[in-house]
Amino acid sequence: MALLCFLLDLRNIPPPLLHRLKQCLLHLANLYAAATPPPQPHASSSADAGGLPDRLALSYVHSPSSKSSSSSSSSWPELKIGYRPGEKFNLRDFHHAVNNIPLYGFLPDQHVGSPSSGDVSLANLFSNRAIYSWATDDISKKVIAICMSAQNPEALRRSLMDAAEQCVAVDFIMLEPEAAFMYGDIPANANSFVNRICDLENCVVRRYNPEPQVLRGLVKRWLEDLKDDKEEILQAVFLFRYPIIDSVKHICCNLYASANHITDGFPSCQACKCHGCPIDHVTTNKVKWMCPITSRQLASSDVTDTAVRIGEQTVLFLPTSEGGSNLQRVSTSISFDVIERTQLASMNEGVIMGRSFVVIPSSNDVEVALTDECSDQNTQIFYGLCETLFKLDQGLVCSSSCNIETMKIGTLQCYYLLIPSEKGPMLLRVQRLAGSEEILPLPDMNRDCKSKVTMKIRNSVETSLSKIALKDYNPVQHERGFHSKLNRLVKDSLQFGYLLGGYSYCYMMLSSDSRFQ
Repeated sequence: MALLCFLLDLRNIPPPLLHRLKQCLLHLANLYAAATPPPQPHASSSADAGGLPDRLALSYVHSPSSKSSSSSSSSWPELKIGYRPGEKFNLRDFHHAVNNIPLYGFLPDQHVGSPSSGDVSLANLFSNRAIYSWATDDISKKVIAICMSAQNPEALRRSLMDAAEQCVAVDFIMLEPEAAFMYGDIPANANSFVNRICDLENCVVRRYNPEPQVLRGLVKRWLEDLKDDKEEILQAVFLFRYPIIDSVKHICCNLYASANHITDGFPSCQACKCHGCPIDHVTTNKVKWMCPITSRQLASSDVTDTAVRIGEQTVLFLPTSEGGSNLQRVSTSISFDVIERTQLASMNEGVIMGRSFVVIPSSNDVEVALTDECSDQNTQIFYGLCETLFKLDQGLVCSSSCNIETMKIGTLQCYYLLIPSEKGPMLLRVQRLAGSEEILPLPDMNRDCKSKVTMKIRNSVETSLSKIALKDYNPVQHERGFHSKLNRLVKDSLQFGYLLGGYSYCYMMLSSDSRFQ
């Protein structure tokens, strides 16, 4: 987990790109606010109710005269801090700061790289020393400098070395057009800048093509930096009965989640005005409200009804109660809209979330089974669809406002995959697909081009796999031990009851029931 301080050099960011970057920052704040934190075994309920810790900061560099038509080369750039992190994250204030970033800061004719300009904007951020006081010492700090001018590299290098002593990392994000990105067309001043800082361990220079998909990926990587559970990597060992090669019978791996659940909507709630936390009223002879932070009894004037919950720890106050939405339980019928086909061979299994549902043709639907002929036709269409999809190795992507994992109707869309099978009762499966907001970045894994699988390993692996039984999966043959475990627990419970004198009572109750005689 880290505190992220964004530094945007507005002089090098064209307005269309700046608009996309502002959207990225808003999306990052939204995802952070709506993220469900992992349970902390020693955390108190009052601490959980206090809100999210503030780990976002926002600053930007612009020239005061850039709005005018006069030349801005002689004006000194200014460093503005738009959002300073407090104790708890304030989603509304961060949105306000991002929306107030000026759009007139772009200077297309600026001569980037002139040492005489004295531009040390990033150095000014460090010299302010405010960033060193943000967050606690156990939280790492990272500055994400986007489109920074590579001017006065000597002063900048000294500041970066001072930041390294304070354990502050810096990521330089260079957003370049596709042509420059593909052909390595790096400006000379930028290349000189990279050479000046490449030996600093706390600095990384990253080049990206500013396409929307690339920017969305950056947002997810920044979100991973903000989360508490990033460093908790699941490790696994796969054991084999027969050696894979020589005497090796295992493979060690790391497990990474590929998707993160988000809420289906933003329900209305009551919140205290003193701390802005959601509250639950206690009903006795009259309604009482308690502050979740201080446990102080609140009067009705201390409580607002016009609030909505964003995730578990973020509350937004609204002028009216119309902005919130309460999730409704699903009825007996769920509507799915088929929106497109997809090749199953290209489907990423990592985006399939939750449990699957078996789908069979309905014979008692009110609209379908008006006559036996209609019912037969519905069944034939179902099997025809299933056989055709299986032959094409394709599935159907559907959308619905119902989340079948929670069985509630939300205000956000859910997407599902309809998968055919060749035979058996599992004719079609419905599985929820992760939306774009839920996809997590894949771990960096660059396979070395020199690391090729030798013929010896390939032949050995094929031989080892041939010794493993190949069967059609039948869940009946793979017991989890539920009944045997539960039966043993019941038996132990009966023995415990006998010691307390309760076993004879249980036996008498069973014997008096005619169903057991």
